[in-house]
Amino acid sequence: MKGEVVYLYAFDVANEIHTPRVPEILSKKPFPFEIRMDRTLPKDMPLYKPLAIEPHPPDSKLQGAPVRLLIRIYDVGVVTVMMRAEFEAKAPDDLMRFHNPKLENGLTLDTVAEKLCAEVCDNLKDSIAGRTEFPPSPEAYTVFCLTDLDGKKDVNGWLAEHRRAVAGLLTETAADKLSESQVAEVLRIQRSFENTDLVVIDWDAALAVDLSGYMDDVLYALELANLQLEEFRVMDQRLDKYLDRAYEDLERRPLTLFGKANKVLRQLRRFRVDVAKLTDEVTHITKFFGDWHLARVYLGARDRFYLDQWRASVEQRLGQLDKLYSVAHAEVNEQRMLWLEVIIVIFFAIDLLILLRVGR
Repeated sequence: MKGEVVYLYAFDVANEIHTPRVPEILSKKPFPFEIRMDRTLPKDMPLYKPLAIEPHPPDSKLQGAPVRLLIRIYDVGVVTVMMRAEFEAKAPDDLMRFHNPKLENGLTLDTVAEKLCAEVCDNLKDSIAGRTEFPPSPEAYTVFCLTDLDGKKDVNGWLAEHRRAVAGLLTETAADKLSESQVAEVLRIQRSFENTDLVVIDWDAALAVDLSGYMDDVLYALELANLQLEEFRVMDQRLDKYLDRAYEDLERRPLTLFGKANKVLRQLRRFRVDVAKLTDEVTHITKFFGDWHLARVYLGARDRFYLDQWRASVEQRLGQLDKLYSVAHAEVNEQRMLWLEVIIVIFFAIDLLILLRVGR
């Protein structure tokens, strides 16, 4: 077997990146990333095109093979890092060594990806809106890409012969230890357009086979799904922390008519708008996938990554944020009405006193 292993990293670095303002990244001029559209699809369908660069590869190799790097910049405030290294193997089990490997200089791929992301962010500082605290290194999503099956042309037949070994590879488990139900679950989400291509999608890793040698389209669909998962995770965590802090502030410090009330309402309104906008933009980057092969690959990844559940969780917390804003706003209005009534009573009493004095 011949092919390459691909590691996908997604970093949430800002609320938004103004890509038209980016002149260069790491001393390289970025270009709009495009995939080759040679399968059945609506030809007039526009696809989202992030900015991309291919920086110089690291000096150290991975399992004896040079590492190719590709960095992409997304408007939604995400920087992705892709690392690719070629391999040759006799069986799927031989690829186990590519799970969580280190470069020959001892650095982990997570460390290299995090360093690259930090350098890119420094380059983008004039184009970033709402830069976040630098995130921890996410776990890479690994894609094993095969372009040669030792002369075999029927990819689906090859998978039937090696289904248990493939399931073991994607779950990082010895094939003979897996139950039949687990093997079936790992192989449950698979997509194939012809007998020469195949994609099997699991939670931590995927297997992509294309005897034509072109993988960029499938990798792009998987990268978008992985990016959305990272974004929804980050938004969910931020909403949890913000709601906890807001509830605590409202419980411990009662709202006053001046100062605190206006500050809390401004914070709630700004955060609610920011999260709603970001949720829409994250979803928008895949809205133009039509009813064709890549759409099926993306939908398979969305199913495996539970993106609908993550989005529902974010929308549920947005609903809680709306309720919190409504409660705070109603409380402020009640206080305002109370003060207005008090002021009216005071003026009425003053008028009454004036009339009594004049009457004397």
